[in-house]
Amino acid sequence: MTLTRRTFIRNSALGAAVFTLGTPSILRAQDARVFRLGITTPPGHPWNNAALKVGEALKAETNGRLSIEVFPANQLGNEAAMMQQMQSGALDFGWIMTAELGSRIPSVAAINAPWVVDSTAKVAKLVRDPIATKLLDVLPVETGTIGLAWGITTMRVVFSAREISSLEDLNGMKLRINTTPAYRDFYQLLGAAPTPIPTPAVFDAMSNGQVDGLEADLDFSWNQRFDKVAKTMLKMNAIFMPCVALASGRVWQTLPEADRELISKATKTALDAQIDATVANEPKLLEQFAAARFRSRMCRSPMRQGSSPNTTKSGCRRHRYSRTCARSARRSEPPNAQATDDWWSVSSEDRVRTVGLRRALDNRSGDFSWAGMETG
Repeated sequence: MTLTRRTFIRNSALGAAVFTLGTPSILRAQDARVFRLGITTPPGHPWNNAALKVGEALKAETNGRLSIEVFPANQLGNEAAMMQQMQSGALDFGWIMTAELGSRIPSVAAINAPWVVDSTAKVAKLVRDPIATKLLDVLPVETGTIGLAWGITTMRVVFSAREISSLEDLNGMKLRINTTPAYRDFYQLLGAAPTPIPTPAVFDAMSNGQVDGLEADLDFSWNQRFDKVAKTMLKMNAIFMPCVALASGRVWQTLPEADRELISKATKTALDAQIDATVANEPKLLEQFAAARFRSRMCRSPMRQGSSPNTTKSGCRRHRYSRTCARSARRSEPPNAQATDDWWSVSSEDRVRTVGLRRALDNRSGDFSWAGMETG
């Protein structure tokens, strides 16, 4: 075929049009990014559901340019391994519990102290307070990560293979706990023998009698059906375990400011909803345990007993622990050198704030307030 000037111009124009139409899809494919998010809890846990919602929100907001793949149940390694991966930039995001963060940053461990709050509703108020948010300011320097938002669980409960009715009954029990120093010291002072067991092995450990009991939050406990291997659930209203949604500092630096804002907003929105849902869902979880013909016991807050700290019938150890902590925070020295070095390595200011916070939260109205904290 003879190539005329008119044919050349026409073919050139068609080729340019085809290239122009195809280019945007090529560029979109090149810009698309799937972030990896690691988390320790199993599928179905509220934190996992919130992480999935973050990914859905990003995908919808960016028309598929940004999305997240969630790796649950320590598929990428335990929390310490995920922290290392985020520090190197090999992992984009990790939702890490304060047990792990507190082992690296003593001031963060303050939030794990017993009776900082005594209800899940107060946990929700606590993590939304600016002072709790300020605890995350040290993360970039100390861990190479960026703290985006807090997530919470219900107050933790104790499941026992035998009948128990008070904290005194924990004396001598071989108890599987989370190994954060504040928890370890707390249960040791109650006379229990804290026993670290990997999360996936806890159910079997209870089944075969390797431990006498375990402590966990209600959501995880129902997910794992610990009621099937225990006789009693003891509600202490003493401790809880939040998580922090973290971003790798190295990865964060490579993102445009607009993408950072999108990710931050999506994460906070999802975890705000998770916090509200956890508070609202707690009564339902308790009903489910009750429907399973499971025996539940309640320990009241030591600040609400109305009795002398040394004369309560069922919580004398608990009162002594609380009173000793308050006294030690004022003196800036540990109450018991046997097992409190890690916890009392927290700065004096943070210890006093923790004790003051418990007092502020334990007023009759139940309203959260940072005002009027005592330091002496």
